[in-house]
Formats: sequence, structure tokens, C-alpha cells
Amino acid sequence: MTHNRVTLGGCLCGQVRFEIKGKIRDVVNCHCSMCQKLHGSFGAHTKAPKADITLTRDEGLAWYKSSDVARRGFCKNCGSSLFWEPFDYPDTGILAGSLDGPTGLKVMGHIFVGEKADFIEISDDYPQFDRSSDGQFTGDYR
Repeated sequence: MTHNRVTLGGCLCGQVRFEIKGKIRDVVNCHCSMCQKLHGSFGAHTKAPKADITLTRDEGLAWYKSSDVARRGFCKNCGSSLFWEPFDYPDTGILAGSLDGPTGLKVMGHIFVGEKADFIEISDDYPQFDRSSDGQFTGDYR
């Protein structure tokens, strides 16, 4: 499911703020090893078209090229994880926890469960994929 509205978000200290005009995808929990290092367990990601995201304050924004596929945006002041931006896709992943609530978003499923931390137990009935979902979630990449 997607939600069509203006959604606001930002980091813990306020040095990065953004708005999303239009649809955002429901949440996919990513259990990859990189998300574990960044978030302490898994990353809860929504996403939106890059063109629909406007930075309204970016004094703290920094980018880290985490792979040949994407870079990750974070606040260099407070350390908040904010974005997962693939180089070759029109959408940007947004950490759902960085959005101002209430969001109205729901969890859709789990990806990269083959890499999930051994202390995480997935006890819901949402779809699980050993690696990427390869476009099987509504609003997902193909």
C-alpha cells in the first residue's frame, strides 16, 4: 500500500529535515548485514521517488557510499540513519523511524532474512525473502 500526502521527517537533532510530496511505500524490514551494523538489528524502510523528496534543512546531511549499488544518508551531527539511495533506481529508501508520526504505514514483509542476526526472531506472518524480494512487494524495485 502507498500513502499519498505530504510526509515530514528528519534526524534526532534537527540538522536534517525533509518532506515527501506524494506516495510513500509501506515498510519493508531489511535484515542484511549492513543494516545490522547501521541500525543494531534491522532497517525498517519505506521509499519514495527521488523527485518527491525535498531537503528543507541539510546542514547535518552526509553520505556514505556503502556499496557499488547505493549510498546511505545520515546526520553527521547526531548519527541518525535517514536514507538508502540506490544509484540506478528512481526511488530512495527512507528509514521509517525518521518520519514524523503518525505515519499510517504498515509492515509489508522482510528481506535478506538469510543474513538476519541470530538474536532476532521473526514471529509475524508477513512474507519473508532470503535475499531481495525482486519486486514482489507492492511499490518494490524490479
